[in-house]
Amino acid sequence: MKALLSSTYFGPVQWYQKLYRAEVTQIERWESFQKQTFRNRCVIATTNGLQALTFPIERGGADLIQDIRISDHGNWRHLHWNALTTAYSESPFFEYYQDDIRPFFEQRWEYLIDYNEAIREKICELLDICPKVAFTQQYLSKDEVAAAHEYTDYREGIRPKHPLEDADFTPRPYYQVFSGKHGFQANLSILDLLFNMGPESIFYL
Repeated sequence: MKALLSSTYFGPVQWYQKLYRAEVTQIERWESFQKQTFRNRCVIATTNGLQALTFPIERGGADLIQDIRISDHGNWRHLHWNALTTAYSESPFFEYYQDDIRPFFEQRWEYLIDYNEAIREKICELLDICPKVAFTQQYLSKDEVAAAHEYTDYREGIRPKHPLEDADFTPRPYYQVFSGKHGFQANLSILDLLFNMGPESIFYL
């Protein structure tokens, strides 16, 4: 299987499953930026339920993903790290991984695509997976991708709201800090899996 994926910010378990299982993955850099997607958002589990963490962007006339800049507005890095610390400080592996994840909320990246790619590389390292990844060289519509019969297109299917049906992804419950209060919460950010399951995370992909 070859997968075509959009760039994600600490993407969901489903996204990393595709990345892990694909023979080759192309990450889209020529599509137009879309609001309220995993491109600049991740979802975590907290004591009060699910929480979306979204970082602001600056378009400045730019629309393509590869040209989108990250905004420093609202002290979001500090807020996101505090949210993660509050949500996962009691998880089995937060202390083990926190030094690997904290730099993404201390350092600054100019472009969204570079930031997300740095995150992906670190997460793959922590998961102990080595996917073959490249960036797209041009934009192909969904119909063009389908006609080529080369890649399975997940760019629009993996999304926070109204995700498309995916017969190859059936979330399996794993330990979560707040499962006793809220039940199992499926397909959250890969950080949820990593902080709760540690080295065993790879077996859930």
